[in-house]
Amino acid sequence: MKKVILITGASAGMGKDGALRLIKEGHIVYGGARRINKMQDIIDAGGHSIELDVTNIDSIKNAVNTIIRDQGRIDVLWNNAGYSVTGAVEDVSYEDAKKQFEVNLFGLSEVTKAVLPFMREQKSGTIINTSSVGGKIFSPLGAWYHATKHALEGWSDSLRIELKPFNINVAIIEPGGISTEFGNVLYQPLIDRSKGGAYEEISKKVADSYKANYADPKRLAPTSVVSDVAVRIINSKRPKTRYVVGYMSKTTIFMRWLLTDRMFEKIIVKFF
Repeated sequence: MKKVILITGASAGMGKDGALRLIKEGHIVYGGARRINKMQDIIDAGGHSIELDVTNIDSIKNAVNTIIRDQGRIDVLWNNAGYSVTGAVEDVSYEDAKKQFEVNLFGLSEVTKAVLPFMREQKSGTIINTSSVGGKIFSPLGAWYHATKHALEGWSDSLRIELKPFNINVAIIEPGGISTEFGNVLYQPLIDRSKGGAYEEISKKVADSYKANYADPKRLAPTSVVSDVAVRIINSKRPKTRYVVGYMSKTTIFMRWLLTDRMFEKIIVKFF
């Protein structure tokens, strides 16, 4: 059945690929992002682009109201917008840490809250939250990013219970290594934050590791693996609570479950 779908963070990566795939599936897709000029291909494919800053309440309300005005309903919200602030806890400013939470958790929650009244009224809906393998593990210099994704996991679980009486599904996608621009935005800020400080040496090693990993196609899965999962969730009457996809994702989560904190820490440090 044709569904009305809003995808945040649709100007690139998993969000854009997912939007294009869901348009091909015959759905009415709205790609939301700040960089509206980056979504012309979504329009060309038969979808819609809409300016959406998840940290701006007015922007969220305008986007949701526009979709309701044009379509009369929203069947699926895919909360995909997110990014990573990487650096030692001492090196990351309060402003950067706060913005990390504003985008990855608080903004996501506000978009969800804006959509839910309409889903409750129509007695159906699906919320998809893009978390990460990083919501289950930890890594060097990733404290603030991991904090947001760990929080999103628990937030989503509680939300799922709240919405069950209204026939609204909540599913989490936990990507591992995916070929996107995600890694490209990590390197220089990490180096800049650490320059001249106590964590400069380890920051250089971690940055080099990120560069190597994101430059090696064998260590990354295509964005299509995430789109495939999104299609499965949307087509399912009762989707699973979690979907783990991407390079080393299932293996990494299994090791985290199997090993002690200290054992897992040794493997992670060696990897980086």
